[in-house]
Amino acid sequence: MKKLIIFALIGLLAQFIDGALGMAYGVTSSSLLLAFGIAPAVASASVHFAEVVTTAASGASHIKFGNVDKQTVYRLIIPGSIGAFLGATFLSNLPGDLAKPYISIFLLLLGVYVLIRFLFKFRQIEGKERVTLTRKKSIPLGLIAGFADATGGGGWGPIATPVLLSQKGMSPRKVVGTVDTSEFAIAVSATLGFLISLGWEEVNWLWVGALMVGGIIAAPIAAWLVQKIHAQLMGVLVGGFIILVNARTILQTWVENTAVYPAVYIGITILWIIGIVYVLLKIGNGKKDQKIELDS
Repeated sequence: MKKLIIFALIGLLAQFIDGALGMAYGVTSSSLLLAFGIAPAVASASVHFAEVVTTAASGASHIKFGNVDKQTVYRLIIPGSIGAFLGATFLSNLPGDLAKPYISIFLLLLGVYVLIRFLFKFRQIEGKERVTLTRKKSIPLGLIAGFADATGGGGWGPIATPVLLSQKGMSPRKVVGTVDTSEFAIAVSATLGFLISLGWEEVNWLWVGALMVGGIIAAPIAAWLVQKIHAQLMGVLVGGFIILVNARTILQTWVENTAVYPAVYIGITILWIIGIVYVLLKIGNGKKDQKIELDS
């Protein structure tokens, strides 16, 4: 029962972050499931089963608040679904113990990318309300992000969201809502891939249910808060969190000298705190500058 409550909290936290940032549900929840010793394919399958429900709830919430560009959703879901199905099939045929540390490396790198992205390359833009993504860009983006999402248990948001945000004058609100809504199709395709390759018996449905409950609770709140909360701070928080959790898995797999563990954890935590303080100061200075402009 205690583990189910923890999993529900994982689902709530992951969906809250994902709904506000357009990324990190899969990366956050998969990282924590791996930390509990769950095999990569089972962890990713559990996350994607839960995402079928949570992404539907999140997408509906974003549509309600006007955060979605439907044309871009249509352009992403077909290549994304193909990539997710192939990724799920690929991961299911890998031995769990062999894949686990490599998946953790992939997730850690995604965490580093998210952290750097929100520390140094974040741009709070409220410009065009329409996402300008051509078919030439949407096909490779969907294939790569979908494959990465299924193999790593997360990757759709961390890959798709920054690419869409890089479009000139893009509205972050529309990007987050569009990515979250399109993720429903990716979750369904990955789930089908895992069902065919793993079978129903490999999935712990109590874990999936707990993740779903947490995600459903958080989805509408996150869709509302996406217009209220400062995304840069949350991006730094989730990036550091992902790095810390997956560093633990990597150390336990390849480093026998446990005496170095605390030093690594402390080092990561110190850098993480520095990043948080830096962003808080940056946000504070930005508000001061904005106030001065308004006063003048």
